This record gives sequence, C-alpha cells and structure tokens, in this order.
Amino acid sequence: MFDLVSNLWLGFSVAATPTNIMLALIGALVGTLIGVLPGIGSLATIAMLLPITFGLPPVGALIMLAGIYYGAQYGGSTTSILVNIPGESSSVVTCLDGHQMAKQGRAGPALAISAIGSFFAGCCATVLVAALGAPLTAAALLFGPAEYFSLMCLGLIFAVVLARGSILKALTMILAGLLTSMIGSDLETGAERMTWGVPELSDGIGFVVVGMGMFGFGEILRNLEMKMSRDILDTKISGLMPTLKDLKDSAGAIGRGTIVGSCLGILPGGGAIIASFAAYTFEKRISKHPEQFGRGSIQGVAAPESANNAAAQTSFIPLLTLGIPPNPVMALMVGAMTIHGIVPGPQVMTKQPELFWGMIASMWIGNAMLIVINLPMVGVWVRLLRVPYRHLFPMITIFCCIGIYSVNNAPFDVFLTAIYAIVGYWLAKHDFEPAPMILGFVLGPLMEENLRRAMLIARGDATVFLTRPISATLLAISAIMLTLAILPQIRGKREEVFTE
Repeated sequence: MFDLVSNLWLGFSVAATPTNIMLALIGALVGTLIGVLPGIGSLATIAMLLPITFGLPPVGALIMLAGIYYGAQYGGSTTSILVNIPGESSSVVTCLDGHQMAKQGRAGPALAISAIGSFFAGCCATVLVAALGAPLTAAALLFGPAEYFSLMCLGLIFAVVLARGSILKALTMILAGLLTSMIGSDLETGAERMTWGVPELSDGIGFVVVGMGMFGFGEILRNLEMKMSRDILDTKISGLMPTLKDLKDSAGAIGRGTIVGSCLGILPGGGAIIASFAAYTFEKRISKHPEQFGRGSIQGVAAPESANNAAAQTSFIPLLTLGIPPNPVMALMVGAMTIHGIVPGPQVMTKQPELFWGMIASMWIGNAMLIVINLPMVGVWVRLLRVPYRHLFPMITIFCCIGIYSVNNAPFDVFLTAIYAIVGYWLAKHDFEPAPMILGFVLGPLMEENLRRAMLIARGDATVFLTRPISATLLAISAIMLTLAILPQIRGKREEVFTE
C-alpha cells in the first residue's frame, strides 16, 4: 500500500507540471471536440496527430493522446443525446434512451448523468490501473519469448472473436496486417522482403501511413457518402443538475456499468464499444421495468456511458504492463511509444516509472477537466454540431497530408497513404472490419521477434510452445475460443448479439 501511495505521488509530481497539465487539457478538449462532431472518431484523430507528437516530450505526448481517447468517450454522449447521432461508435447505445429523454425535455439530466457516470467510472478504472500495474508487471517479467508469442496469439484470436461480422473476414484482416508488417528488411539478415523492387519500401511501411490511411482518410471517404440529417434540439437546455430521484435511479446502473466496462476493457479485442453494449443489455435484463428501456430510461444512459469510459481507461492495463495493445486505439499508442523510443511492456514500469505513473495520475486530472469542459460548455458543443461535414473534411485532409509528409519528408508516404485510404474504404464497403488489421500490423514484428527468439533458445524445437505450461495454456485457450466461435450454434448467437 505504501509503495502504491509513493508511486502515485511520483505520478502526480510528473502530471501536475504546467506543461503536462496544458497537454492533458488539450487532449481532453480535442477528445471532446471529435467526440461531439459525428464522423471523426478517436482512432482517426490519434492517427492524424501522431506526427505532431514528434516534437513533444514522451510523457506529455502520451498524456495528450490518452486524453483524446477518453475525452472522446465523454463527447460522444453529447451528440448522441442531443442529435441522435453517435459521435463515437461506443455511444451508439446512448442514443436509444438519451435522445428520448432530450425529446421529453430532460436533456439536462441526461447530459449530467452521462458526465457523472463517466467521471465516476473513469476514476474507479484509474484506481484499478494503478492497483494492477505492479502485480501484472511482476508477472510479465516471468514471461519468456514463447509465452509472449502465445499471449499475442491469444490477443489476435480475441480480436477475431469480438470483431463484428464474418469470422473468416476478421481472420483475413489479421493475416493481412501480419503480412503488411513483414514488408521491408528482414529483422536478422537485412534481406529485403516483399518490396517488389521499390526502394522506398526497403525500410518497411510506416505505422503512421497505415493508421492514417485506413482510419483517417478512410473515415473521410465513408462519411462523405453518408447523408446525415441532424435533428438538433432547438430548445434551450436547462436544469443540468439531476434530481435526487435521478441520482438514486442511476446509482446502481453507474456502479454495474463501471464493473462491466473495467472487466471488458482489459480483454484483448474488447474495449469501449463492446462494454457499452454489454452494460446496456445487462441493465435491461435485471431491470424490474425493462419496457422503459428505449423510451427515456435514465439507467439506459448511465450504464453504457459508465461502461465505455471505464473500458477506455482499463484498456491501458495490458498496454502498460504487458506491451500488448487490446484494441486498435491502444495499437496507435504503441506506435506513439515506438516513435519516442519507448519499448512497450513490463520494462516501462521498472525503467521509466515517471512515464508509467505520470500517465496514470494524468487520467485523474483529465477526468476532472472533462467534467468542467462538458457540462458548463454544453452550449458551445451544440453550436459546433451545426457545422456541416463538407466544411470540415478539406481542413482534415490538408492537415493529414502535412503530418504524413513531415514524418520522413517523403512524398511517397503521402501517395502510399492515399492507397491505404482507398483500400480501407473498399474493405469497409464490403463488411471487412479494418480494426483487426491494425492490431495484426502492430503485433506482427513483436510476434516474429519472439517466435525467432523462442526457436533459437529451444535450438529449433517447435514443441517449446507446448512444453512450457503458460505458453501451452494460452495457446489452448486460443484454440478453444476459435473453435467455439466457428461452431454454427455459437456463430448464430454471436451474429444475433451484434445485430442487437
């Protein structure tokens, strides 16, 4: 307990510097903004902003990117409640009851409960990150190359099972990501692989190129063909303070949503989207009045909003302790850490405690900022909702191109990003979810490195992955999960859940 307090003191001494407070505020503001504006997700925004972090100190860069991620979860609820369009995909469920409450003249309480639930869940999840950090890091130090390889296999299988749509398509995307990560020079021999005689590919394809192409430009192309009718409430939003009855009705839902979100955020392939759906479904199942859900139930706002914020913050646990990104946004965070020369994994906590505990402490500061940003400034966010998307996308495109070019001063990178944008758009049109691909792309080099190291230590004996207990257990869980997901009965249920 004493160690935890002293570590948190170290974290707050790092996070509370003027520079880091300013970067946390920028992250929270940008996150809220992209959460409010439909069509610009946290994934695309973080991909776009990666080049900007080059000039920032590593701790400050990660604090800002983390603020964008959990800030977007807050902002997504505003547009869901007021416009019935989810600013973030994790806020889809909030539309069901949040917009109904707004139509009934209760937009104020809906926004307030959303913010209170998000704040409570964010704070609890941050405590969990701090508490589990040290024991998980100690456990991770016992892992060898074989265990790490098996753990990454399990993460990719989770991503396949929890991805929407066809399992075969999700597997295809994982393999595409792994193959893309192998383009360039061999890790050991330096021989070129899959470069097709193009000298610019000899160093491989940059993470920023793939991320910004698939999610930044790809998102723009998808949004341009969508016709959004924004049913913005013209009535003045009043009565932001919820009544005692509202607080009493939503308290249980906030607590349960926090627990569900905290658990699902840690799982590879999980994250804020699945957490919000699971919390809403669970709340509806245990409710004495399930017929009220979808008609303006305050529990239908409190549960998913608490869950998606808790999941957004606990998803940092596997990233910071094991070096494994559990979802695509955390994969982008791996890219940001790599840009700054930080190797994600258990060594971060032991060798760079200021970075580890500074990020955790910044989450509390960021959550407090978000309450202030979201509730008193709700009028500003409503006015921003009136900006047509056609006025936003040219600025976003120019910003992206400058960012990509500035990484290596290479026009080829901009050209390659455009190709990935078209590929990402085509994949989305044909129901291929691009998120598993980015996970495969990030984990590919790590898996290859650990596979080679394990085989080298075992002198070419491939059974090393099955003779080591932890590795064998992780591979067995992976095989069981994939088998269950393929079974017709389970697959039918899975598709039904995603449809709901």
